[in-house]
Amino acid sequence: MPSVTHSKIGSIDAMRKAVRHSPAHKIRRYVFHSPEQKPLFVGTDHGNPITISAEYFAPKQQGGGWGPFAESFLRANDLAFKHLELQLEVGASSQGTIIRLHPGGRAGAMPLCSAQTQQVVGGIIIKPRFGWGGVGEVLNEVGWHASLEFADLPMVPGSGREVPPWVIAGPVISRLAALLAQVRRGYRVAHETLTKPRGQIIWNEYLAGPLRTGMWHQLPCTFPELSNDPQLRSMVRWCLERLRRGLLETGGNDKTATTLAMVAEKLIGLLRDVHSRMPRKAEIEARMGGSYLEHDAIRRGIEAMGWVADERGLGGGRELDGLAWHLPLSELWESFVEMIVRREASLVGADVRCGRKLETVFPIRWTDSSLRGMSHLVPDFVVRHRDQVKIIDAKYKAHFSELDESGWLKMAENSREAHRADFHQVLADAALFDAKQTTVTLVYPLRHSTYEALSARKRDVVRADLSFAGRTIQAELRGVPFGAEWNN
Repeated sequence: MPSVTHSKIGSIDAMRKAVRHSPAHKIRRYVFHSPEQKPLFVGTDHGNPITISAEYFAPKQQGGGWGPFAESFLRANDLAFKHLELQLEVGASSQGTIIRLHPGGRAGAMPLCSAQTQQVVGGIIIKPRFGWGGVGEVLNEVGWHASLEFADLPMVPGSGREVPPWVIAGPVISRLAALLAQVRRGYRVAHETLTKPRGQIIWNEYLAGPLRTGMWHQLPCTFPELSNDPQLRSMVRWCLERLRRGLLETGGNDKTATTLAMVAEKLIGLLRDVHSRMPRKAEIEARMGGSYLEHDAIRRGIEAMGWVADERGLGGGRELDGLAWHLPLSELWESFVEMIVRREASLVGADVRCGRKLETVFPIRWTDSSLRGMSHLVPDFVVRHRDQVKIIDAKYKAHFSELDESGWLKMAENSREAHRADFHQVLADAALFDAKQTTVTLVYPLRHSTYEALSARKRDVVRADLSFAGRTIQAELRGVPFGAEWNN
């Protein structure tokens, strides 16, 4: 076996040293350097304010803080703040201007732009205070079409780490289901080679092909054929299979993810007549820009297909950016209460009128034109059964849980006044009805644990009788677990 001389060893060391200092080696080291993580601010609806640091969104100032860039930061992100109903607080400190964002009644994810470049350099997520599980249960009950909307804004950096996969996948599956329901059978022009003439023979193609090769019996024909757009259905099937696989892979034991995966599986079963095919970007753009969009459901479904094809429709990853979206939790809560009210009213044959559908609108005619801003009273729900009337308002607020757990006297003054305003509003609605028995109910959401504790002490419902002008009205404050039905 030949020995290794010192001169050879020296040559090898020299070669290694040269490689370490070579430009190609430096390039390789640079390529594999992990990118810097963009900031992602996280809050809770109706929760504590979020302080936005200037170091991520403005050039470094000599004295620290925002300097002259605070106003431009607020302008650059005005639409994102409005989508999430964030209340802005601009204050001052020893280090200059301070910007705080106070969450309201919306959950969602939005990008945040630089005050200087106007480019996306971060993001913000507002989580539901009752947890993702509660929201998932409610959306499963009322339907995934309810309330959640996507914003025409850039992707939110890193939001996939914080948002469950079904938050995006649920509305996308709902859109695809609506698309399939709207795609009706119609005629398309088919082009096939047949042994018997059908429709119109394409003579130029026949003379140049089958006739020259001796295949006289093969006739290229074009003819109208009844179809339900198999190309579109094949692309929908691919999207549903992709969503189902992603939900099962990233959802784990998440009940909502599992339920949605089953919904996707049922829709896939309706598409067994077509093969799965990934939609191309050009196809999506052509359909979005063509005259094909007879229904809004088709447009929204094709848009959702584009998200899935671009890997933008799931969330739940570790390094994924996500779509910008927002969910008005008060509207979601009202839809949930409506579902329960209608279900219970059907048991006794009661009639339900809904304010959202403008069925309970009562105009107010002011003699002073300056008061026209409040021109109507609109109870959320009015339930009539024989000589009884129930007026129900759904309130997505924290008053009721504070009232029962801490007591009325221990509540903060602003919470007490807000609760009193809700009560006055529903009593004003009661004055509109002349019935033998009138009940007004304020329905507040509770955590499951809070509801169970209050229900065990029979404090989940608080009642009082009010008498005036010869009438007796029963008032109720009712707590309902967010994501589960109440039992009367």
